[in-house]
Amino acid sequence: MIRRLFYMALGAFGAVWVMRKLQTLHPNHLARRAVSNAAGILEQAREFAGDALDGAAERETELRSRFGLDTVENPYHYDVKDGR
Repeated sequence: MIRRLFYMALGAFGAVWVMRKLQTLHPNHLARRAVSNAAGILEQAREFAGDALDGAAERETELRSRFGLDTVENPYHYDVKDGR
């Protein structure tokens, strides 16, 4: 009797597990998951590009002020000492 109950519970657990795995393979679920992952990656790429451009602009302003190239105009509004 207990053996039957054990195998019935094991079968129910297996059925629930298989159904959940099959639901994750549904095309709507896969598409939704792919879109959310792509949006997250795109946001990270935009954030990285923005940080890189800000760092490059700040460094360029510092170098221009250090070597006296042109006038030191800071279009990026960083506080940079121009050495004057």
